[in-house]
Amino acid sequence: MAQRGFTLWFTGLSGAGKSTLARRMETLFRERNLKVEVLDGDVVRTNLSKGLGFSKEDRDTNIRRIGFVCKLLTRNDVIAIAAAISPYRAIRDEIRRDIGSFVEVYVRCPLEVLIERDIKGLYKKALAGEITNFTGVSDPYEEPLNPEVVVDTDRETVDESVAKIVATLVALGYLEPAEQEVYSAAEAEMVEKRLGALGYL
Repeated sequence: MAQRGFTLWFTGLSGAGKSTLARRMETLFRERNLKVEVLDGDVVRTNLSKGLGFSKEDRDTNIRRIGFVCKLLTRNDVIAIAAAISPYRAIRDEIRRDIGSFVEVYVRCPLEVLIERDIKGLYKKALAGEITNFTGVSDPYEEPLNPEVVVDTDRETVDESVAKIVATLVALGYLEPAEQEVYSAAEAEMVEKRLGALGYL
């Protein structure tokens, strides 16, 4: 099967595990000799979106820029992986429509767990009012209504979350199953139910 471009879009609160999962998926794709590029929200902000702040308008501009690059990559049969908070549903849906071949992964984790993790100390500062417009604390995060995949990083291992994503990509025809990949009946049923509810099957 020739490589087919698509965008794998990770959305979720800061510290939920978007970048970790994005890098694991990148490694998996590269091991299969597939062309892939990762657009990490933090990296994009220091390069492509340097100078933008954290107002709603600036956040939307940042996400649209990531979406534009993903569209170009997807159109040229490259797998584009985006890992960005992307807090606003309307912009994510706009990018989905624009790209077409779009798989949304909601990286879900309860706020109390994120506050406990808080490796960078950002939530502590946000709760103390030292950081304004912080998503999940002083700025809203709009959960996806119909993501192709939901991973719960407070309860799943990275391997379990990756297995969910891979099973969904295989079911959607974006990825060929590897010989060693064996999904349990429960995992297969879960993916089928999810995609059926979304109208894919």
